[in-house]
Amino acid sequence: MPRPTAAPLALLLALLLAACSGAPPAPAAAPSPGPSGRLSVFAAASLGDAFEAIGAAFEAGHPGAEVDFHFAGSQQLVAQINEGAPADVLATASAAHMQAAVAGGRVASGTEQTFALNRLVVVVPKDNPAGIASVQDLAQPGLRLILADAAVPAGQYSLEVLAKASALPAYTESFSPTVLANVVSYEDNVRSVLAKVALGEGDAGIVYTTDAALEAERVALVEIPDELNVIATYPAAPIADSPNPELARAFMAYLLGPEGQAALGRHGFISPDVGGAGAAPGRGL
Repeated sequence: MPRPTAAPLALLLALLLAACSGAPPAPAAAPSPGPSGRLSVFAAASLGDAFEAIGAAFEAGHPGAEVDFHFAGSQQLVAQINEGAPADVLATASAAHMQAAVAGGRVASGTEQTFALNRLVVVVPKDNPAGIASVQDLAQPGLRLILADAAVPAGQYSLEVLAKASALPAYTESFSPTVLANVVSYEDNVRSVLAKVALGEGDAGIVYTTDAALEAERVALVEIPDELNVIATYPAAPIADSPNPELARAFMAYLLGPEGQAALGRHGFISPDVGGAGAAPGRGL
């Protein structure tokens, strides 16, 4: 009796495989929609360019979300928040101003997180008419100095720089009062200081390094030594009664995550993971 061949079995397997390969794939699970709606972010003026870029990237990754920014001096932002202005996220240029929002009840204690650091630099008009070459030169007679007001984080940080200098023998105790006697204008935000110096309305000003980079064609820089410089701390927090708390949390996560930190680094901010008095601007993620 002849033995059965393997050919019919092979043909049957081939037909079965062909039938299986033509079956439509199982439908993929639909992605769950992320938070959407309008997000109102109150942010320090020095964050303007970086946050505009972060906001655009956040919107691209969160279809249906729209981010509205309100930029001003931190003291103005906190006053508006504490007066009940509707908002979802607050980002200030100092921990002290954030704590004022906590004290006002609009930010829950412990929800604030530091997302960036910054440093100060002296800016002068590009042609440097006063011939300023060092911090010591800010005390020269007749100099027109522009500072942020003491109520503004940049103004408070500037006063700390001058106080540090006055405590050193190389500057003497008279340094800070002599420099402050040269102030011709106190501004309500750091961008105004930069603009006035760029326009030649002052011989010098003190701003953040991130701001100075925005006017590279119109201002020159005079570095503030590490032993005098101050590291500015930028905290952010969701507003406790945010109209869109889920979207506020998503924005906070993005800001603190790798993409948000990379964007801040590209704009010259220092990552909180780097930090320290000797950290250089832009060394963040």
